[in-house]
Amino acid sequence: MEKSDFHDAHSGHTTHHHPASQSPSSHHAPNPSELPTDEVMMGQPHHAGHPSDQNLAANHTHLEPSQTGSINHAAHDQMRHAEPSAGEHRKHIDHTGHERLFRDRFLVCLVLSVPVLLYSPMIQEWLGFRMPAFPGSVWVVPVISVVIFIYGGVPFLRMAVPELRDRKPGMMTLISLAISVAFIYSLATTLLNTGENFYWELVTLIDVMLLGHWLEMRSVRQASGALNELARLMPDTTERITSEGEVETIPVSRLIAGDLVLVRPGASLPADGVVEEGESQINESMLTGESKPVKKSPGEKVIAGTLNGEGSLRVRVNATGEQTALAGIMRLVAQAQQSRSRTQVLADKAAGWLFYTALIVAGLTAIGWIAATGLGFQAVERVVTVLVIACPHALGLAIPLVVAITTSIGASNGILVRDRLALETVRDINVVIFDKTGTLTKGEQGVIALASANGKDEREALALAAAIEADSEHIIAQAIRHTAHEQHLKLPVVDGFIALKGRGVRATFNGSQVYVGSPGLLEMLKLEPPAELIRFAKEADEKGQTVVYLVQDGQVGAAFALADVIRPESKPAVARLHQMGIEVVLLTGDSQAVAMGVANELGIDNFFAEVLPEDKDKKVNELQRQGKRVAMVGDGVNDAPALARADVGIAIGSGTDVAVESAGIILVKNNPLDVVKAIELSRASYRKMIQNLAWATGYNVIALPLAAGVLAPWNILLSPAVGALFMSLSTVIVAINAQLLRRSQLSF
Repeated sequence: MEKSDFHDAHSGHTTHHHPASQSPSSHHAPNPSELPTDEVMMGQPHHAGHPSDQNLAANHTHLEPSQTGSINHAAHDQMRHAEPSAGEHRKHIDHTGHERLFRDRFLVCLVLSVPVLLYSPMIQEWLGFRMPAFPGSVWVVPVISVVIFIYGGVPFLRMAVPELRDRKPGMMTLISLAISVAFIYSLATTLLNTGENFYWELVTLIDVMLLGHWLEMRSVRQASGALNELARLMPDTTERITSEGEVETIPVSRLIAGDLVLVRPGASLPADGVVEEGESQINESMLTGESKPVKKSPGEKVIAGTLNGEGSLRVRVNATGEQTALAGIMRLVAQAQQSRSRTQVLADKAAGWLFYTALIVAGLTAIGWIAATGLGFQAVERVVTVLVIACPHALGLAIPLVVAITTSIGASNGILVRDRLALETVRDINVVIFDKTGTLTKGEQGVIALASANGKDEREALALAAAIEADSEHIIAQAIRHTAHEQHLKLPVVDGFIALKGRGVRATFNGSQVYVGSPGLLEMLKLEPPAELIRFAKEADEKGQTVVYLVQDGQVGAAFALADVIRPESKPAVARLHQMGIEVVLLTGDSQAVAMGVANELGIDNFFAEVLPEDKDKKVNELQRQGKRVAMVGDGVNDAPALARADVGIAIGSGTDVAVESAGIILVKNNPLDVVKAIELSRASYRKMIQNLAWATGYNVIALPLAAGVLAPWNILLSPAVGALFMSLSTVIVAINAQLLRRSQLSF
């Protein structure tokens, strides 16, 4: 709102605020714990029921980033253990069942592998011991190996079926090739009683693969843990106050808009709403990242899932189920983990290249070793080792795990990533455009400065002006009262309040008339302000600020400059962006004077003023045509076209309005410093992605030639078991490196 608007609006002091009526919803609105699974899965795929172990892996597609760009375990649909209540677990989807399944299979196969290893002639020869023989002892190794292959190995073969069916061979295909070659070759040597078998390599390979998969599931589950906690924030029941004033306990799912609920100390808020009675401190850290409890009193909004402090509250519900901020946040997280990024595309391509490279190297290895040694154990061993080493286990985990952890860190810091591509892009931004109203400023009027004359105390002048404006609901009156309240001023007693249309207000203080009003009031009273107040008014006018005067005892005693209050975090946010080498631009529909005043106060590099909402995207495009990578920060409503036009759209302060389709990143709090946090998170995340990609691909580049036997002349060979061990170690290293991202510091 520009200066002239304030003068016009101030003319009658008759403006009143009427809150929009809330009509109770007549239909059932489920709470977030009852949302469809795809709404609350926190970016993890829906996992259907739990069939028997025979079908446990029928449709498992292990880590297919090419489909979703995130950790996709669509083929785990049939890999959950039966539970007493499926409904309970639809509330909190995680990977605990998968982790337990692979753990159990690994442990069983590991125990069964012990006699295989002990009765393997090669192991006995290496370690110099002999196991006691008994009737049928020669069948210990092959029989148990077959059991291990069926119980621990066949599931990998089943997981490879969807890859082959979709013509997207990947990790499961490579694992299946490796263990199949080892199993078939060993079984053939046993049945034909010829050649060296390597059952112990087969069982060790399966053990290591199961271990790697178990560790992967564990890492994914831990990475998603903070996000899954969101689904657990909602209480199951709540206390509703009936029209007769009685309190009844009902399921949260029965709440509708318009209900009045009682929230006792220590209880979670069951729905979004407005406090009608009571005061308390609300812990909103799980949604906004704000560490300090937020004081709530009548008229203030509360969010479902937050935790009440020591006070008792009566809250009027205005949003339930899918309409709550919590449910919206969960949907955003799901969208974020399903969207794709450029780094993920690179990982997809690398996995594809690795598959075909493995086939080529395996073919060349087979040709070379068969030519050198004939078709025998060594040739098959080299081929198997190449296929084992080439398994892109670490590569498949490198990006998705970092994404999961990044999304988790962002959510816990009030940074909601709706589009991962936006989070990845923001690291390269070199211009940040801030909308003024509601972004860098609070979007509400306040007393920016004041001056007094004739020796009048400024605090007394402010207190008297607030007392005179006590009965007015006008925006300027509210600003003066709010400033006096912030300074803890004691207001004097006045009476006889009268609105002077187009001028201001009049009241009686200590038997004499006092006034607060615009320059038009001074004209009516035929008063001339002192020289110091004239200078004050001129400076305020140059900054686009509104000036009102206090008149007492027939003299102009003080002047107040009012404007949109700048957020205390805005100046340090601009300074931090400058330290990061990022240009800051102000975009506003306000006058040149207002824009210049705010820009100068915050140290902003450039500004665009008097820009209509429909023209804001043109200013973004103007900067983009200069070759700049632009992030637009706005409220997500009037700024929607500009948010969509920018390289990265950041909607700020939209935690209770999370359906901002035009923004890729949404900041829950009205804090410009969170823009800096988002950029730092993007940069830290990208570093981890590149490190993981470099390790996963570099490991394979080095290991493949060794597996093929290029150093065989120097007696350096990798067995399939050792190759599997190194591959699994690579996966663990990638997982640990991704977890180190949690140590990133985003608070300042």
